[in-house]
Amino acid sequence: MDFIQIIGFTAAALITAANVPQAVKIMKTKSTKGISSWTYGILFLGNIAWLTYGILKNDWPIIISNSISTFICGIILGIRLTAKHTDNDFEA
Repeated sequence: MDFIQIIGFTAAALITAANVPQAVKIMKTKSTKGISSWTYGILFLGNIAWLTYGILKNDWPIIISNSISTFICGIILGIRLTAKHTDNDFEA
């Protein structure tokens, strides 16, 4: 693995990890209050675009990170869009 790949995988890991705290918070609090559907919708589409780009370029750091990010973002967006809008926003 060369230096450029190391940078790519490091960036991919950091960007992917950025969604995890929000997902954990949603699962712990059972609330999507304060989460923007528009923001996560745009982020989800952006992740899909990056994933497509990575597949077309056969670039594994982009493919791996955006596969995971799209999955996590999709879960957050799905919960947000299907949440019962009460004090806790959704029930487990």
